[in-house]
Amino acid sequence: MTLDEAFRDQAKSCAALGSPFTARLLDGLAGAIRPGAALADRLLGWPGDVSSAGASLALRLAGGLHALVRLGRDTELAAAYADPAIDGPSLTAAALAAMARHEAFLLDWIESPPQTNEVRRSAVLIAAAHLLTARYARPLILSELGASAGLNLLWDRYALEIGGHRFGPPDPVLTLRPDWTGPLPDPSPPRVAERAGVDLNPLDPLADRLRLLSYIWADQADRIARTEAALAEAGRQRPQVVRADAIDWLAVRLASPRPGHLHLVYHTIAWQYFPAETQARGRALLAEAGARATPDAPLAHLEMEADGNGPGAGLSLTLWPGGTRHQLGRADFHGRWVDWQPTPPRPLAFP
Repeated sequence: MTLDEAFRDQAKSCAALGSPFTARLLDGLAGAIRPGAALADRLLGWPGDVSSAGASLALRLAGGLHALVRLGRDTELAAAYADPAIDGPSLTAAALAAMARHEAFLLDWIESPPQTNEVRRSAVLIAAAHLLTARYARPLILSELGASAGLNLLWDRYALEIGGHRFGPPDPVLTLRPDWTGPLPDPSPPRVAERAGVDLNPLDPLADRLRLLSYIWADQADRIARTEAALAEAGRQRPQVVRADAIDWLAVRLASPRPGHLHLVYHTIAWQYFPAETQARGRALLAEAGARATPDAPLAHLEMEADGNGPGAGLSLTLWPGGTRHQLGRADFHGRWVDWQPTPPRPLAFP
């Protein structure tokens, strides 16, 4: 896929995900980035897959431009972002001018992949945790791969509201209200005994607040407000996110079963960024750890990832002992809707 094709494809995704402004921005930049400047040459010469399934260059550049606005470094670009009626050519011109004025900043910005920590994905985590608690009746140990700033390690501080039903703590820091189809989650409230995550580039919820907010599309004020609330909670709770290779870190986490606990390993729209060799090592490691799992120290692997089998992301859950894989349904990449169709067996009764 060429750079122009990647930008146009991402523009379509932004439009479908409720960001007409970002769609207009990226669609205008497609075909407008020409060689001859350091930033343009870096983008056009990027090795490997530049699409949303790979390096996501369109989102990297969009995040950098939004960061300039949030920092107050470019008044002309900020004026364009503040104009809800701005036309495509005017927005494109403003973006290209900002790219020329802030080339060094943007060259540095695009070297890191997008890290959005979309908090609405926690709706799936809440529902899955209720399901696992109903089945195993064990407190949870959480291990998140690609945890970024750890916002989705704190899903037990968020409430999930479906119709008139609420799941979560009595004093949540935010409430998620996705469009929900399928049965309600199991009523069994989960309890988290321990939580930790890993990321190649973990972000601090306070020091890296700009980066996390800049990757949220500028015309989605509700997402920004929700993330600000989650960042504030992460700043108070400080969930542990280690800088390391995900599978090396997970090998240590899985080395010894924890009797009386369920170990939940999960990732949400992160697996695609792992090299193929890392993915293979990860699945082998989980299978090896699963072979050591016992009814009193079970292991679960929850995946919310693009699978090409329908709209949004596929939801799957592998359970050990047994290594059985179950489909849980599908969810919007940003958690706006959840089609909850769990197929795991009925709850087990352990002493």
